[in-house]
Amino acid sequence: MFLSILDMFKVGIGPSSSHTMGPMVAAARFLDMMRASPFEFSGLRASLHGSLAFTGVGHATDRATILGLAGFLPDTYDDTKAEAALLELGKTHHLQPAGLPSLRFDPKQDLIFDYDTALPGHANGMILMATDAQGDVILQQVFYSIGGGFVLTEQELDAGQATEEGAPVPFPFKTAQEMLQMARSSGKTIAEMKRANEISRTGADRLKTGSARIWQVMNDCIDRGLVRDGILPGGLNVRRRAKGIYDQLQAERGMNLIAPHTINDWMSVYAMAVNEENAAGGQVVTAPTNGAAGVLPAVIRYYLDHVPSASENHIEDFLLTAAAIGGLVKYNASISGAEAGCQAEVGSASAMAAAGFCAVMGGSPEQVENAAEIALEHHLGMTCDPVKGLVQVPCIERNGLGAIKAVSAASLALRGDGQHFVSLDVAIETMRQTGADMHEKYKETSLGGLAVNVPNC
Repeated sequence: MFLSILDMFKVGIGPSSSHTMGPMVAAARFLDMMRASPFEFSGLRASLHGSLAFTGVGHATDRATILGLAGFLPDTYDDTKAEAALLELGKTHHLQPAGLPSLRFDPKQDLIFDYDTALPGHANGMILMATDAQGDVILQQVFYSIGGGFVLTEQELDAGQATEEGAPVPFPFKTAQEMLQMARSSGKTIAEMKRANEISRTGADRLKTGSARIWQVMNDCIDRGLVRDGILPGGLNVRRRAKGIYDQLQAERGMNLIAPHTINDWMSVYAMAVNEENAAGGQVVTAPTNGAAGVLPAVIRYYLDHVPSASENHIEDFLLTAAAIGGLVKYNASISGAEAGCQAEVGSASAMAAAGFCAVMGGSPEQVENAAEIALEHHLGMTCDPVKGLVQVPCIERNGLGAIKAVSAASLALRGDGQHFVSLDVAIETMRQTGADMHEKYKETSLGGLAVNVPNC
């Protein structure tokens, strides 16, 4: 099993990897299908199903789908050009993607939120259609946004391409047990094994450049979130809080008798800064999703800013170790809130961050696996219940607590020798089973939990 660090950590836009980035990517793929088709097209249609319908407005799924059909992609997204394209669409009811004719598309008629029809492959389903001059559908494709910005057609999902093997890699571990066995037999760390796998597929230069960009975008996102205030979009009137907390923490630096637990506020504020940027539609890195994008960068920033002898030279090892754990979770369970609740998002992110932090603090592979297990175990059963479908309440604070749990889990693991009662494989399987048993209303539909017990206006 191999999942590249450059796929696990994608540069994109908020507020959701599965509800914003995924539909945009799906729409771009559909345009490619149209370009390769012999048919002459005159119009476009789209229907959103399951969680994409129920929380689509709050996650800007409609906007993302439209912009994807206009030719925009998450990693090269330009907000100014996007706004211009939406303004033009409002005037003409036509889209003009590159390499295709002008295509009729009226969002009020051609973009449907279908709350009644769930598609069978995944909770996040959408159907994209192209029509001829008479308005008849002549090309149609079902897409599933399976979490973390990953998108599959229904044919790819049926063929099992979500777990496609690809070319062999030096260390093809599919479970944590296999990962530890390979580490023992090779004498390598988890990061070293993951690096060897990456280089065999993508090359050393692409890995170095890609991992550096991942951290740069993460860090820039933290910095933007720490200086911006105001009200987040969406109608809940949620105030940005990271700047105010950060300003207080900065003012307290150097003072005597600061309570030790204040370090938790630093971890929280880094994570909250990222997720406030995400909620505002800013540029983030899926880690492994947008809804959980703040956990891992917060722990890296905590490591760099607050841990003696920390070094930026270790960031690649942190990311590689985290990606190895994230790959195991995705392969054996899920990273999708719509599929398994927030345990699959913030829980996975916390496990990844705990593993990465433990690794750069000198932990053995056994201690790294233990750190990931502790963090994931104590997120089991966490529901995904965003108020009004927005990635704001409880998501922003939840990332802060996920970061704190990650550091605590790593610290506990480092105090031990790596031997523990519950394995990471058991925790991952338990998360999968819990997600399967969880009622649909608690899985990113905003039909249960806080979403219905907190006033939306």
